[in-house]
Amino acid sequence: MPHPVVPDDPEAVNADAWQAYAAHHLRRGTVVAEAERIDWGFPGAGPDDAFLGDLKGRRVLDLGCGTARHAARLVRAHGAEVDAVDRAPGQIERARARYGSLPGLRLVHADAVAHLRAARPYDVVCSVNAVPYVDPRRLLPALATALRPGGTLCFSVLHTNSRGDGPSPEVVSRPETLPFAGGGGATVRMWVLAAELWERLLTDHGLRVEEVVEVTSPDPANLASYRVFRARRPVRVSSRPRTALPPVAHAALGVGAVLHGPGGLLLGRHRRGTWELPGGTVEPGESLQEAVVRELREETGLRARASDVRLLGTLLDHADGVVRVTVGAVVTDWRGEPADQPGERVGDWRWYALDQLPPSLFVCSAQTLTAWRPDLPIDHAPAHFTPYEGDVVAR
Repeated sequence: MPHPVVPDDPEAVNADAWQAYAAHHLRRGTVVAEAERIDWGFPGAGPDDAFLGDLKGRRVLDLGCGTARHAARLVRAHGAEVDAVDRAPGQIERARARYGSLPGLRLVHADAVAHLRAARPYDVVCSVNAVPYVDPRRLLPALATALRPGGTLCFSVLHTNSRGDGPSPEVVSRPETLPFAGGGGATVRMWVLAAELWERLLTDHGLRVEEVVEVTSPDPANLASYRVFRARRPVRVSSRPRTALPPVAHAALGVGAVLHGPGGLLLGRHRRGTWELPGGTVEPGESLQEAVVRELREETGLRARASDVRLLGTLLDHADGVVRVTVGAVVTDWRGEPADQPGERVGDWRWYALDQLPPSLFVCSAQTLTAWRPDLPIDHAPAHFTPYEGDVVAR
């Protein structure tokens, strides 16, 4: 499904610019040069192919592949099975003209996030200077979940442009110029962020940064520089609090609902970045089962009955000195399909296989899941769990 175009959408501006770039080279008949190594910003500069790790037989994604010259190298020189994805149809047309018959290479015209959400997990994701053209708040959650546990993400980003303009300390896009061979160019919108900000964003989405390499121009007159990141998705699923602030007192009692069916486990993304089970605060006068049913309806649109709710037990922990009580529950039957609901803080509801849970689970959801299935490889802050022998009613 393509990313919708809205007025002043930076990603739509970028897609148009790269299509114009591709059309320019198609008209010129530009020959695609073979890649002798991964060029992370300047020919021959930056870490070599070994930066990606052992690729033989691995499932690899080249995101924002352009003409797929790097993807073709990974197939030929390293024996990888590579999906090469680009949003500009002209770039994929150029790639197919040169590498369309190469075994082990699959060329895909798609929006990056849409592809990441639909694809099977990858062992390695590689992206040469394409990440800054997509809003990281949209891209990084999809990247994190598209990597298998233990998988590697390697990508380069612009740090300083040729005029010497440095990176931003905030997650905002800015105009840059995409030059065309022979003259002319197009204006793009790029997220040129400080390396520390990229590291924080990666960490927030459950990825562990292993190395950051500075790449500068061999021409002293060119002030441009890049940063190349290597990050890994931990084998164990991570959890983290939404914020450093304690929960307010009236929100100390809550419920978390486990819905597990043929499609997997239902999780949604909170606007602060954590992945969560449906759930929330118990309101005065309602039973725990009724709270589960209400929160499920309000957050996802799914319908269930109180008799469909089996309570697991009470989880007791604290956040900055405030006692927090969470009652975990399993919903055994429901009706409908999950969908984002107006005004709710959690959305992007999706079903996940238990061996492909996303990183950065909200700590209360992580605690509920290990109370339900102690064998799940989830790390979280400790909580005292008191199981119930049978369903109980909040008094």
